[in-house]
This record gives sequence, C-alpha cells and structure tokens, in this order.
Amino acid sequence: MAPRTAPVSVRQALVHPRYLLSPWPWRAAAYLLTGAVAGAVVLVGLVIWVAVGGVLAFALVGLPLLAALALAGLPVAALERRRLRLVDGDEAPGPHAEPPVPGLRSWLTTRLRESATWRALGHTLLTACLLWPAEALLLTVAAALPLSLTATPVLLATIGEGRETKVLKAWTVTDGPTAFLAAALGVLLLAAGAYVLGAAAAARAALTRLLLAPRGGDPAARVVELTRSRARLVDAFETERRRIERDLHDGAQQRLVALTMTLGLARLDAPPGGPLAAQLARAHEEAGAALAELRELIHGIHPKVLADYGLEAAVADAADRSPVPVDVAFDLAHRLPDPVETAAYFVVREALANVARHSGANRVRLRGGHRDGRLVLELADDGRGGADSTRGTGLTGLADRVSVLDGRLSLTSPPGGPTLLRVEIPCEPTDPGLTDPEPTTDPAPKDTGPTDPKDTKDPQATKGTAPEGRDPKRPGPAGGTACA
Repeated sequence: MAPRTAPVSVRQALVHPRYLLSPWPWRAAAYLLTGAVAGAVVLVGLVIWVAVGGVLAFALVGLPLLAALALAGLPVAALERRRLRLVDGDEAPGPHAEPPVPGLRSWLTTRLRESATWRALGHTLLTACLLWPAEALLLTVAAALPLSLTATPVLLATIGEGRETKVLKAWTVTDGPTAFLAAALGVLLLAAGAYVLGAAAAARAALTRLLLAPRGGDPAARVVELTRSRARLVDAFETERRRIERDLHDGAQQRLVALTMTLGLARLDAPPGGPLAAQLARAHEEAGAALAELRELIHGIHPKVLADYGLEAAVADAADRSPVPVDVAFDLAHRLPDPVETAAYFVVREALANVARHSGANRVRLRGGHRDGRLVLELADDGRGGADSTRGTGLTGLADRVSVLDGRLSLTSPPGGPTLLRVEIPCEPTDPGLTDPEPTTDPAPKDTGPTDPKDTKDPQATKGTAPEGRDPKRPGPAGGTACA
C-alpha cells in the first residue's frame, strides 16, 4: 500500500483520518474569521468611499473618486490571494498582465481592459455584501455555540456558584451530571463543526481561486501573453538570421574572396600547360563556384537590398531572380515595420520558387501595395493550378509566417489554373507622418525582362537576368518551400 501523502489544502485534509488532530481545522477557522473581519472593513470602506465621492460630486471633485471604485477590487484581491495560503498550499499568482510600457496611463488602460479587474471588483462587492455575514454566522453556529456547551461545567462552578447556569440562554442546568452531559454534547458538536468549518473554508477558497487566481491563469491574459511571446520569438528569429548573414558576409565570404585571389595569383606564377597549372585552374574554379553559392546563401538568409532599400526594391530583385518572367506592379511610398517587410519578402520569394518548381507557368503577375492600414500582396500565375496544402508543407509554412503578424493568406487554385495567392498583413508605416498613397485600380506593370530588342527574338528572353555568379537554371531562391 502506497504511503499517504500529506494534504496541501483543507479540501484534501477533510478526507484524511487525522483531520481533527491536524492544524487544518484551526486554519479553516482562522481563514473564515479573517474573512469576516476583512469583509466588514471593506464594507465600511466602500460606504465611506461612496459617501465622500457623492458629496464631492456636486463640485465635480468626487467624480474621479467614484470612477476609481472600478479599481477598488485590486487591493482586496491581493489580500484574498495572501489569505488563500491559510487553506490552500498551491501558488496563487495574480492574473494581471504587465503593462506594455511604463507609466500610470498605460497601467490604468491595461487594468481597465482586463477581465480580471472586473472579476476582482465583483468578488469585493460579494465579500462586502454577502460573504462576510455568512462567515460570521457560520463561525457562531459551528464554533461559538459548541464551545459554550463545552464550558457548561465551568460556568456552573463559577458564575452559577454551583446552583444553576443558563446554557445558550435557553437551557437551565442545576446539577453537575447535567453540566457534564452538556459538555460532552458540546465536544461532539465541536467535532462536527470542525468539519463544517473545513468544508465552508474549502468552498470559500474555491470561489476565491476561481475569481482571483485561476489555476490555469486568466484565458484572456494567456492569449495576450502568447501573442506577445510569439512576436518576441519572431523578432529573435529575425535578429538571429541577420547575425548569421552578417557573420557569413564579413567572415566566410571574405576568406573565400581572399582564397580565390590567392589561387588566381598562383595560376599566374605556375608554368603554363603543366599539371600544376591545371590543378590550380580547377581549384580556382571551385573556389569561385563556392563563393557564388555562398553569396546566394547569404542573400537567401537576409538580403541586403531589403534592409537598405525596402520591400519594393527587394520584391523587384526577387522577381528579377525568378526563372519565370514576372510582371511587377508594386507601389509603396514608405517603409513598413521590419517584421512585416521580412515576412512579405520571404512569402514572395517562396511563392515564386513554388511557381517555378510546380506550376509550369509561363508568366507571373505580382501586385501589391499598402491600402487602408494593410499590406496587400497578390501573386497570380497561368500555370496548371491544383495547389493543395494537404500535399505539402509550403502553403502551411506561408500561412504560418503570415499568421504570426495577424495576417491572412488565401489561395485560389482550381485544376487547370490560374492560381491566385493573396496575402494581407495589418501594419502602419514606420514614419507616422506618411500617409497611404491614393489607391489605383491597376498600376502599370514593370516587366522585369530585358529590353534589348535583340533579346526579343528568343521567347525565353523575357526572363529576368540572373545576377553574376548565380545559376539561371536554379528554381528560385534558396530556402523556398514546395507549396503544391
């Protein structure tokens, strides 16, 4: 048989065989007694508060005092959470969230918007109007009356001078045997009252924990905290991406450049036509290829054009790198928050990579802009369609990236095409003095293909020109995720 664990609350102690010999009955009585006293004090304080505020309201001075009644439950709730330790050993943390910024105004705004503040006010009113009289009555019936019966022999010997005494002001005891019989009855009632007080204290503690210190935390506060923690994780992730990009750019890339130059100089010093010259040539070519791949990798981690010139230039660069021709109609008159620009850029990159890998499209149309407090992106292709998130993780990854910023991603891709991907991300310009540009129905598209008339003879000449050191046959940027 497993050893019985010690109870950590009065509710658990009630079913313990040694409950009457434990400190829990005394703790339950102390909990109810302090609750009755605190409730009476709170009632008097609220009455004085309302009276003073009502009198001063004629001079408009008392209106803020009356409005502050909404926060009257906060100190009472803090006291109740401390008293809860008398009958419940579990932690009782406050359900209130930290204000987003320091200051009285932020604190007031946060508190007035929390449901926990209004639950605390309701608990305070319930304590002042109903709970403390009930606790006082229960203590009188379950503890004071049995103690009075238990003390009958003492009362008969002292106050009654051995002749008679009144028990509960209703029962006259005139002899010793009757007095001891009343004392025995008082002991039995006191034992029963200990269980009654324990049950009442457990119920009172459960009500307090439900309203003021829920075990799972305030659901609304948890949602807010989860949202903030998710945003913090995204910021940390983007910071780490930039750090990796900076380390590769300033470290490994510079070493490869130096190695390439050293190999080039060694080729000049080697005798031409010999085996050493051939090996140096191969090594020089491999170093150049590795440098090109590293540059592409760095660009995929966090492109410098995005940090320096913004989302519009980065989208044009991504379209230029796409193996499928892209018509770009993207209009932004201002910079957006870094997380929004980064998420939008990688959505465009990964979507273009998915088009190149799976759609069989001949052309892509990319439109976007900032309208009515939202960044809107639309990417349409003339491919085969039939994109389905259940056949891959690409669409799910894109949707997750957008949802982190409270955005929305929608996809229309019937079999046979065309496919339309639409992304909306709520955001505001980083410069508050800038306003949204006037909406246009369809900005003139910017064809990212070459404009040399000689190139128009080749039907593939409308593709964007790949940058130096990049394989033009690569299907999109590194890190693209399949979406179909």
